[in-house]
Amino acid sequence: MARDSISEKSPGSSSGLSLAERLREESPTAWRDLVELYGPLLSRWCRTANVPPDVVPDIAQEVFMAAFRGLDRFDSRRADSTFRGWLWKIARSRIVEYHRSQKGKQRAAGGSTAQANLQAIIDPIPIDDPTEPDHAAALLHRALEKIRAEFAARTWDLFWRATVLGHPTDLIARENDISAAAVRQAKSRVLRQLRKQLGDS
Repeated sequence: MARDSISEKSPGSSSGLSLAERLREESPTAWRDLVELYGPLLSRWCRTANVPPDVVPDIAQEVFMAAFRGLDRFDSRRADSTFRGWLWKIARSRIVEYHRSQKGKQRAAGGSTAQANLQAIIDPIPIDDPTEPDHAAALLHRALEKIRAEFAARTWDLFWRATVLGHPTDLIARENDISAAAVRQAKSRVLRQLRKQLGDS
């Protein structure tokens, strides 16, 4: 008969609260997690929007500070709301502000042609989150690495096979002598913690 018991490690310090909640409570690790998780993605957004490399760190710092100060405006309960999407709106605003701040400099340097070139940079910046699939996958990988130690090896293996490798639930259950419900439970536990780590719950 299949067994359903799956042992767990003791929850990590972040397990009870989402990233957004930990930031609100000024958790010692929350700011580090924010920067480590979303820093590479924010840098990519800036580069895609033609922000010069030497300016990217300054804009990133402004975005993170604005996000920290504006956390009360983020509501993960909305069906269409994600922390990443909310962060993009802040980043887009800062990126557009940067390019507009260059208008005077561009005008002085190159007249109307330079002004037109600058406007061409601003206009294509999308309203919605422009994250490409490979960069979204990299974000998920960083988040998964942060929560992996919070789960027993068996739970992680069940999640990985069901979610990442796409193995059939019934097959995983048979090979581990547990019920299909236990496999789904393991998957759900990790996904729930992943959403918290990303700030989406």
